[in-house]
Amino acid sequence: MHFTELDLSKPLQKAVRALGYEETTPVQTQAIPPGLERRDIVGCAPTGTGKTLAFVLPALEHLLHDRAKTKNPRVVILEPTRELVIQVAAEAQKVAGRTSLRTVSVYGGAGMRKQTDKLRRGVDVVVATPGRLMDHMRRKNVNFKDVQILVLDEADRMLDMGFLPDIKHIVGRMPRQRQTMLFSATMPPAISALARQFQHDPVRIEIDMAKPPEAIEQALYPVPKHLKTQLLLAILEQMDVDSMLVFTRTKQGADIVTRQLRQSRVSVACIHGDFKQRDRISALEGFRSGKHRVLVATNIAARGLDVEGITHVINYDVPEHPENYVHRIGRTARADADGDAITLVTPEDEPLIHRIEYLLGHKIERKILPGFNYDVPAPSWAKPSAKTLIKQATQSQGLAARWRSMC
Repeated sequence: MHFTELDLSKPLQKAVRALGYEETTPVQTQAIPPGLERRDIVGCAPTGTGKTLAFVLPALEHLLHDRAKTKNPRVVILEPTRELVIQVAAEAQKVAGRTSLRTVSVYGGAGMRKQTDKLRRGVDVVVATPGRLMDHMRRKNVNFKDVQILVLDEADRMLDMGFLPDIKHIVGRMPRQRQTMLFSATMPPAISALARQFQHDPVRIEIDMAKPPEAIEQALYPVPKHLKTQLLLAILEQMDVDSMLVFTRTKQGADIVTRQLRQSRVSVACIHGDFKQRDRISALEGFRSGKHRVLVATNIAARGLDVEGITHVINYDVPEHPENYVHRIGRTARADADGDAITLVTPEDEPLIHRIEYLLGHKIERKILPGFNYDVPAPSWAKPSAKTLIKQATQSQGLAARWRSMC
């Protein structure tokens, strides 16, 4: 569908055109028309499918036709993380740039005063994390009596992060007569229950998460945390590796793994968010040309990276979100080639593996590397305290139990 086919006002049409959008994505095709009709929506769609416009456009269109005179927010969008709040608020501001609609982003880690000033001066759209929004509610900086549209984005992640009590409290302060749009990458029973509680006769939308190509051979390699780099080096030595992409969870972790590989005389490059664009391009070109056998990266490289000939993808750290696993391992087995996706798994990673296997719909084979010594004791500086071990075990068991109950 072309955006011009949608019943959008001229300012929004111009904004969409200026942003370079022409054809709607599948989730936008299915969600925008009922959204414009003020229908409740429950959508199962992974990150990266265009969900933001799918709920921002109907919400802004309604506000443009609403002549209510109020300083209170009329649209509230809840997101699980500050990064998503910033991203979604920026998108909303771009789309509303040709209108007088006001958007504010509300999240932790930033000063309260600036957010408070904006909320009290008057705002049309609030994009927020539940925790910080609760802080403003306690301080009476925001009133939800005029809310007409509520969006719960990345609902499964918000529940996984423990935000359900906050969400229920926030929604309890809003009018019962409102439009509610809920989007989630997965649809476990807990999300379905949330939809039943907050919505009325919702339109159901489901966009399939692209499954990994069958040509990818997936495997889990359990390993003590202190032996992960040694196992990575052993894989490089024992397996027929032409080109390996290694994913870490953090920028600091990427730097450490890169340094350890260089110390072992492995030809390696690294990219993450702290690198300047020209350095990223240089590292990527060196990897693409074969100058570097290994590229270490954070999730910045998981989406959109298209390099032919990657034979192995290694999840040095298990991704926190299952959809990122699919994006990561999809960097191998391109152009009908075969590829290996190996995930290094420590005991505390088990709840994350459970979520990945739930998304995939099957168990991933567990393997050991022949000849590798898994019994090397951890150095004294690397051994966690008894208190830390108990805390990790409790958190792991709790997360695993929660996800078993949700699946």
